Amino acid sequence: MSIASITASSRLAGIVGPAHVISESPELSAYEIGGHRPQAVVRPGSGEEVAQIVKFAFSEKLAMVPCGARTKLSMGLPPRQYDLALDLTRLDRVTAYDPGDLTLAVEPGMRLHALEKVLGEHKQWVPLAVPYFTQATAGGAIASGVDTPLRQMYGTARDYVLGLEFVTGEGVAAKSGGRVVKNVSGYDMHKLMIGALGTLGVITKINLRTFPVSVATSVFVANFDSAARAIELRHRLARSPLRPMSLEILSPSAGQLLASDAAARIVPEAVPADVLPENRWTLVAEFSGIEEVLARCERDFRQMASECSATHIQVIAREAAYSIVSRIREFIPVALASSPSTTILKLSVLPTRVTQLLAIAEQAAELNSLPFAAMARGLGVIYVALSPGDRGEEARRRVIQATDHILNECAKLEGNATIPWSPAEWKPALKVWGLPRADFDQMRKLKTVFDPGSVLAPGRFMGGL
Repeated sequence: MSIASITASSRLAGIVGPAHVISESPELSAYEIGGHRPQAVVRPGSGEEVAQIVKFAFSEKLAMVPCGARTKLSMGLPPRQYDLALDLTRLDRVTAYDPGDLTLAVEPGMRLHALEKVLGEHKQWVPLAVPYFTQATAGGAIASGVDTPLRQMYGTARDYVLGLEFVTGEGVAAKSGGRVVKNVSGYDMHKLMIGALGTLGVITKINLRTFPVSVATSVFVANFDSAARAIELRHRLARSPLRPMSLEILSPSAGQLLASDAAARIVPEAVPADVLPENRWTLVAEFSGIEEVLARCERDFRQMASECSATHIQVIAREAAYSIVSRIREFIPVALASSPSTTILKLSVLPTRVTQLLAIAEQAAELNSLPFAAMARGLGVIYVALSPGDRGEEARRRVIQATDHILNECAKLEGNATIPWSPAEWKPALKVWGLPRADFDQMRKLKTVFDPGSVLAPGRFMGGL
């Protein structure tokens, strides 16, 4: 360790205490991003300590990456400079909760499964059902911007994050929004932090809207010979009075992934063998309500699925329903665990263009001899997993060729596409953040305003921001 590193560790220990500064090499490896390892890890215990640390980093021209459980560190690009890992897991408290107003304030290091237990005591919840759920923190879920199957009914985090407290790249404590559900004019600056991977600010507190737990839920499954028939059922459901909590369409390979040993290691509860048959596309819809409402949903679902030529229709029992819903939530880690070279694209188009884009992605995979699995959400978001099986140069070439084609075709359909996950060594050659955007200059100006010294995760976001 250099003299400068020793000095920095000493200064940081003066802020958080020696026990909360890690500078030993073996422990630092857990915070590595794309082969880049920090010189030290610092674990603040309050928002005030976060501000002091960032202010120190700004003055010393040190770069840091905020993190929590580190389940999303493989997203985005590796940092251009990485001196400190700012581990926020000590900030793990619920600081305010008013069940009557359906509002909650929580620190970023709070684990989502622990938050679920706190809210469950009042029969409430927050629809942050993100991948890696049992490990993930609230701050990581917000900063990564990963969506969930529940966006079908509840939207994304932008729809229920009421406000944030954060620290800018100069070490200035700031806040945006509030702790009440209201509709007023003004700038929702906190929404810029959602999905920015910590490049604009370090989140120190999250104000969330909570929701009542459903009286009961049911999961309905319909299997089809083609994607087009499954998507037609999606369109019919959208035109009907039914309002599913979640709606996912799985390709045959995606279904097999979710029934695999890799999935069982993440969600041990078994999925019945006939739910995800080989050579069938599968639509999975979850509904909530009282018994009479669910009976109506089942009757109408069965009729519409039959009219769309479903080969099999069933209602999934409670335990099996939990398994399939949980495995769908964990599709990304399951796909990544299935192969060391898995590359995952996120495509967004209008729902009316999902059939066309799925066909384009599948054809690109076939032309480049790449195993293909796709999961399409009911609102037009598609996750495509390409798994060549190895990390060799030939596999990399085929993945680059396929992803370039898919991204270009998605743009022609007026959609948006990124590559959130891939082998780290492939990222320099992949269009990780998609095609160039017209609003990039505005994004660069925002980065300069919030982080003038490029202290916060420099290079992780689009265009090296």
